[in-house]
Amino acid sequence: MRWPYALPFAGLLLSIALGPLFFAKFWHHHYGKIAAAWALLALASLVFFAGGMATLAALVHAMLAEYLGFIVLLFSLYVVAGGILITGDIKATPATNVGILALGTFGASVVGTTGAAMILIRPLLRANRLRRHNTHVVIFFIILVANVGGALSPLGDPPLFVGFLHGVDFFWTTRTIWLQTVIVAGLLLAIFVTVDVWRFRSEPPPDDTGPAQPVRIRGLVNLLLIAAIVASLLASAMWKPGIAFDLLGTKLGLEDVGRNLVLLVIAALSVWLTPDEHRQANGFTWEPIREVAKLFAGIFVAIIPVIAMLNAGHHGAFAWLLSAVTEPNGVPREAAYFWFTGLMSAFLDNAPTYLLFFELAGGDPQVLMHELSGTLASISMGAVYMGALTYIGNAPNFMVSSIASENGIEMPSFFGYLLRAGAVLIPLFLLLTFLPVAPILQWH
Repeated sequence: MRWPYALPFAGLLLSIALGPLFFAKFWHHHYGKIAAAWALLALASLVFFAGGMATLAALVHAMLAEYLGFIVLLFSLYVVAGGILITGDIKATPATNVGILALGTFGASVVGTTGAAMILIRPLLRANRLRRHNTHVVIFFIILVANVGGALSPLGDPPLFVGFLHGVDFFWTTRTIWLQTVIVAGLLLAIFVTVDVWRFRSEPPPDDTGPAQPVRIRGLVNLLLIAAIVASLLASAMWKPGIAFDLLGTKLGLEDVGRNLVLLVIAALSVWLTPDEHRQANGFTWEPIREVAKLFAGIFVAIIPVIAMLNAGHHGAFAWLLSAVTEPNGVPREAAYFWFTGLMSAFLDNAPTYLLFFELAGGDPQVLMHELSGTLASISMGAVYMGALTYIGNAPNFMVSSIASENGIEMPSFFGYLLRAGAVLIPLFLLLTFLPVAPILQWH
């Protein structure tokens, strides 16, 4: 397949980027139809290239093997976290904001970036609702809580969970890239404090009339349900019954089917056990998860030709990519792996991008964890950290942006966010590239 087969995917990305900017009202009412149109165009091109049955098999694989588990996990975390209500008067001072960001960054590797983001975004928005300048708070929240904080365990971010499913030790990233994560997160928090203090000083004095209400956490049963979600992910990764269902060449393991059913049951329990007023007080609506579900369904279909071209290696349209990350003698260029994995993760879904470069580096977890540990570290850091560069780099990004917009925060456009996030993150990524701390990213 040649590069024109990637045009529907590029068209969908441009629609997501430009639609809310140039025809916001039309986009808001018809984004699902627009995503479906690009997906259908991609499928039509596949039918022309490979025939109907091959296209159907590719569609089944994309929807059942990749999209279904992705959206079910996001849905369950969104529903359960939406039932946790944090009430009371939280003053939106720089100290409070950085405390919430630090808590979310630490918690993201425990309950996942989506879980941490969904638990903390609404209290953060309520605390900052009266501030004149609050957009930067959400941008740093997306960068830290929805991305960087998930770098230390497979529970943190989907790419690392993919690595865990393919044989990477559970605590490998914790042992290997903890220092890089601490450096990046620490510098980001320092930058945030500087920006927030500067913005805070230009704000009018807060209205402190009336007694302050103590902070309370309600809907605590949902914390147990989040623990159940984490346990179900671990159980599905360790339970290998050896039973699979074959649908047009796509094998669905019993453990995957069971995990998805358990996650849906947990979401249903959250709705049943949580008082309706908790979600109402949170401003909970179904629109953010509906938007993510529709747009990412289109992305997972339109990306099929792109992934096929990447998987073709030296014989495909992206043969130059394999040459870019590998020396002529076969030795990996670790810095190239970091940047290519990261930049592609910013515009593709970071989980399949991680898997692509994991396989490109040989796909043997024992070799990658030991002899090629620098290469696996490069892939892991690129996929997790650089997912923060765009709204579509990691699923929670889009969800947080949508929730913030629903709550009256004027979020930047796709390119506006890219410019702001890039201005903060690219210098840090350059620092990582040359940082003399193991694992050192070799240029060869």
